[in-house]
Amino acid sequence: MVVKVEVFTSPSCPYCPMAIELVNEVKKDMGDQLEVEKIDISINQEKAVEYGLMAVPAIALNGVVKFVGAPSKEELVAAIKEETG
Repeated sequence: MVVKVEVFTSPSCPYCPMAIELVNEVKKDMGDQLEVEKIDISINQEKAVEYGLMAVPAIALNGVVKFVGAPSKEELVAAIKEETG
């Protein structure tokens, strides 16, 4: 099962590059199991509003926000594995 990972960022956010780097690193490890989309909330505010986001970075898995702030790699991998069953 492919897990859709959405990373919500903002250009002014000092922590967002770390979140993107983390997701890219996990994508390298998990390959085709992940579909990654990076969403800049300054461009796509509708999606952030739809998810009720008040802060970035935020990471959603399969349409559900799982993290606000950058999680550790272990936390992210564990959450992805939960999604895949």
